[in-house]
Amino acid sequence: MLSCKHLVDNADRLIDGAELRPGQRFALRAHLMICRHCRRYLRQLRALTAHLNRRAPPPADDAQTHSVLQRLDPDQSPP
Repeated sequence: MLSCKHLVDNADRLIDGAELRPGQRFALRAHLMICRHCRRYLRQLRALTAHLNRRAPPPADDAQTHSVLQRLDPDQSPP
């Protein structure tokens, strides 16, 4: 029988849709059918991931990065 710890260790792979061996995927899904705590954990992890993906700002370009670095250390010369 698969343990809750094993499911937690592989939860990110389930959420990301990473490739799992068929036996491993079956064991994880079977555990989820009988363990309400792990189902809740996976639901919360999915909700958190979705929230973070919605709220993530776009990556900074080189000019923005340089501007921030300049404010942190004004004495530093530009690269």
